[in-house]
Amino acid sequence: MIDTAVGKDTHLSKYQPDPDAETAAAQRLAEALDPSAIDALLADAKAAGTPIDGVDGLLNQMTKAVLERALQTEMAHHLGYDRDDPAGAGTGNSRNGSSRKTVSTVNGPVTIAVPRDRNSEFEPRIVPKRARRVGQIDELVLSCYARGMSTRDIEAHLLEVYGVKASRELVSNITDVVTDEIEIWRNRPVDEVYPIVYIDGIRIKVRDKGAVTIKSAHLVIGVDVDGRKHALGCWIAETEGAKFWHSVLTQLRNRGLRDILIACCDGLAGLPDAITSVFPDAVVQTAWPT
Repeated sequence: MIDTAVGKDTHLSKYQPDPDAETAAAQRLAEALDPSAIDALLADAKAAGTPIDGVDGLLNQMTKAVLERALQTEMAHHLGYDRDDPAGAGTGNSRNGSSRKTVSTVNGPVTIAVPRDRNSEFEPRIVPKRARRVGQIDELVLSCYARGMSTRDIEAHLLEVYGVKASRELVSNITDVVTDEIEIWRNRPVDEVYPIVYIDGIRIKVRDKGAVTIKSAHLVIGVDVDGRKHALGCWIAETEGAKFWHSVLTQLRNRGLRDILIACCDGLAGLPDAITSVFPDAVVQTAWPT
């Protein structure tokens, strides 16, 4: 119902990505950047001593030009008329110069001119107000973070490779998004009943205090009444026992789980007793590895 409602609302639908439009735009871009045009750009850059990449490189200059052109297009759409178009006379709003702003991109920092309108109603989307990062800087930080790099290492990597000055506080703010999303996922509600629940572990490599160690991640997989599997949670603990398993199952009960018909596990110490203490009607099916 939500998708149908959004599809019928033209005000909302204009903000939804259009795959066909994106494909057509990519094709037009590929046609516009023919080899002769690219060769001319490279020849001009070489003659002027301009590097291809880097803060003052050709790619950065192209990024600046594309961003500023996109902002001007957004302003024309906002006002309803192009620059110097007589149709803008008497509309009550008009262009009012521009302000300079430096944003971080994957090619390095870029200083752009952001257009303004007299009524201060213009809200750019490609470079939103107060935004200091565009492109995939956030994704780059999260990728480095996922590979175990510290905030100090990420800060140095961005400066050395991309010329982006990202403080450790900024990096921490970006990576905090991951922590918040994990907490939301860990505490999300679950179904009241799962006919089958599998409890098992998988050994994974984890970076802990600068060293990579192998730990056991304990997974709880629930099969719903329609036969679909759901990962109900993942827990990493130094030691296992009745207390640990009782805590895990109590968390699931507090998230809405009221009954398990069959609980499948491998007879880990304290696990079968913990299951029956939290879900007394569950049938525990243990299986020993062969």
